[in-house]
Amino acid sequence: MRHKIIYTLLLMTISFVAYSQEKVTLSGTITVKTSTEAIIGASIFIPEAKVSAVTDAYGFYSITLPKGAYTIVISYIGFEHIEEHIFLTKNVRKDFSMLEKSKTLDEVVIKYHSSASDIRKPEMSVNKLSISTIKKMPAVMGEVDILKAILQLPGVSNAQEGATGFNVRGGSVDGNLILLDEAVVYNTSHLFGFFSVFNADVIKDLKLYKGGIPANFGGRTSAVLDIYQKEGNNKEYHITGGIGAVSSRLLAEGPIVKDKGSFVVAGRASYAHLFLKLADNPNSVSFYDLNAKLNYKINDNNRVFLSGYFGKDNMNFNNFFSNNYSNSFFNFRWNHTFSERLFSNASVIYSKYNYGLKIKSVGIDWLSDIRNYNLKYNFSHHLSDKLVFNYGLNSIYYQFNPGTIKPLDATSPINADQIEKKYAWENALYISAEQKITNKISLNYGLRYSNFQRLGEQNVNNYANNQAVVFNPELQIYEEGTPTGITHYNKNKKIIDFGNLEPRLAVSYSINDDQSIKASYNRMSQYIHLISNTASVSPLDIWAPSDQYLKPEILDQVALGYFRNFSNGKYSLETEAFYKKVKNKADYIDGAELIAHKAIEQVLLNGEARAYGLEVMLKKNTGKLTGWLSYTLSKAEQRTPGRNAGEPGINNGEWYRANYDKTHNLSLTAAYQLTKKWNFGGMFTYQTGKAATYPVGKYQYQGITIGNYGARNANSLPAYHHLDLSATYTPKPDSKKRWKSEWVFSIYNVYGRNNAASIMFEQNRETGWSEAKRISIFGIIPGVTYNFKF
Repeated sequence: MRHKIIYTLLLMTISFVAYSQEKVTLSGTITVKTSTEAIIGASIFIPEAKVSAVTDAYGFYSITLPKGAYTIVISYIGFEHIEEHIFLTKNVRKDFSMLEKSKTLDEVVIKYHSSASDIRKPEMSVNKLSISTIKKMPAVMGEVDILKAILQLPGVSNAQEGATGFNVRGGSVDGNLILLDEAVVYNTSHLFGFFSVFNADVIKDLKLYKGGIPANFGGRTSAVLDIYQKEGNNKEYHITGGIGAVSSRLLAEGPIVKDKGSFVVAGRASYAHLFLKLADNPNSVSFYDLNAKLNYKINDNNRVFLSGYFGKDNMNFNNFFSNNYSNSFFNFRWNHTFSERLFSNASVIYSKYNYGLKIKSVGIDWLSDIRNYNLKYNFSHHLSDKLVFNYGLNSIYYQFNPGTIKPLDATSPINADQIEKKYAWENALYISAEQKITNKISLNYGLRYSNFQRLGEQNVNNYANNQAVVFNPELQIYEEGTPTGITHYNKNKKIIDFGNLEPRLAVSYSINDDQSIKASYNRMSQYIHLISNTASVSPLDIWAPSDQYLKPEILDQVALGYFRNFSNGKYSLETEAFYKKVKNKADYIDGAELIAHKAIEQVLLNGEARAYGLEVMLKKNTGKLTGWLSYTLSKAEQRTPGRNAGEPGINNGEWYRANYDKTHNLSLTAAYQLTKKWNFGGMFTYQTGKAATYPVGKYQYQGITIGNYGARNANSLPAYHHLDLSATYTPKPDSKKRWKSEWVFSIYNVYGRNNAASIMFEQNRETGWSEAKRISIFGIIPGVTYNFKF
């Protein structure tokens, strides 16, 4: 005790010496001690100066202080705290390694920060997930699924039953920018959405931005899901895996050069289709994916990474209908530290998504794809402990293949054809700053300029009055326009370009250490679009670039929130209200046929969209029982008025429910640690039924009964709800042996709710009466998985 008092007095004396006002910088990286894996979001606190910082996406931190003696306190959930004394007389680079509190199988858990530093941080509408030894999320089919976890958060809803596409604050699926190691992922689903493409074993950290999106992100108008893969253990080799009823997975990691370089490789594959074959079932569904990452530390200032992913789905239904789709990317990344205050990251990325369809009855074999070549160069500049700048550039070159059409066999009536490919170039410059104005007020502000150019080689249709869609006043319907001519653009010749300024602003006012009020505004531009008249990603969707007919979407969003911690962080409450409006929202004329359409502009009109709502999240953070209750009350609408007084527009130009409108969205997530050996988890979800258009009457045409449909999306599918439960058994939780294992037992949709993916209206052949049939995809699905690590 005496030594501690003497040290404290010495610390106070040194802090007031004359040279203490001269500033120096403490910087470095924070990693996991057992693997040197960089830790994202670790908190660094200097009590004497009341200064704090967090590590960035690469584990880097930088704090500027007057010369003197300080105590460094480092913390991160699931790891032992670090407390170290240091005397600063010059710029110092100091790296820290953190030790995990317990050694159990890694799992993905929700980590919703509720500390005072996060209360004060000008960051709102952001949810974080990370790898942790604390098991919080129920595991369905033995696997923790990142996207299923995201669906339990306020403001997030599922696209529909059987799809992992998700909607954020009334935004469409294509409005989500989904990044895996900075590469764009266009389709997030395996097996009709029952699994996501993200293997939880290899995921290191992620953030979901619902609003207040930083200026370094752009190109979408709804949300950003930023995911990073593990870097691999550079000290020792490890194997992690799981054997389940539907699929299995395996991960290997270890050093390439000890303490300097490492690798991680992970794979998953399903085998349900093998059981179907044994049962002479003609249907078949399967998937596989592969993740890989290499990294090498050249020296203290330079580090390089090479990461990649490839995943594919194959589906065949009675040899009548089959389709496949795949995602792939490669990313070469270079981290460079210029000085204690300036850090950079450069990335060169190739990404591809292709999707195919075969229909035996039509005799068609159809394939489409989208590719991009992406260059990013970002800088993080720590000017002082109160001001940090981030700036950089981003350039993406796109290649769109709307459709390569081939005859399925020699008897097919289909002629081989190639829908004209499209090319585009998207560029952006941005700068943003995080600034602490006073002890109570913090700001995050920035500006992004984006430019999008459509490029040749392409033949572009010309139309009378520049209208690709025409209105027939006699039939009172919209019809496809007839081209009046063609303009040819040579390779790389500019067809049209767009430019937009995108300001961003977020402010936090701390009432005290446990309460704050935050507000944000951001403008976003989206230049590529998912051409689909369904609400979720499917293999039939086509990506298309903006042009003179399909305008870029422009989003403006504001949000206001109140955040509070109770009982020293045991409980936390977060509430946010938001309003967003989108210009140039694409809409489809009635009866639009999208597949293999050579002039997609002939079925599209530009309208507008809006969404507003209230989100509430109450969370219990500590104890044997943990979890949260989230509720969202919201409205999402769309409108496409007529282009002139003589046109009615879509739905008579009136606002109507968007496909992804969910008035009520309630989620309850809980985890209970019964003993060291047994953990239990549960998730309950309730959502208002998806918008739908029902027939309001019928008429006869040549002996066939045809439905007469009412106003667009004026009806709703039945409410969507289900309960999932899981139990995890760890045979030897205190074992010191390298081999560690657990059994995960789960039940998806415990009470067997037949949630409607759609409603089909048809005429009963026996009675002649019209009837509605509910189409459901999933019932009760039990599962068991054996997980291991050594």
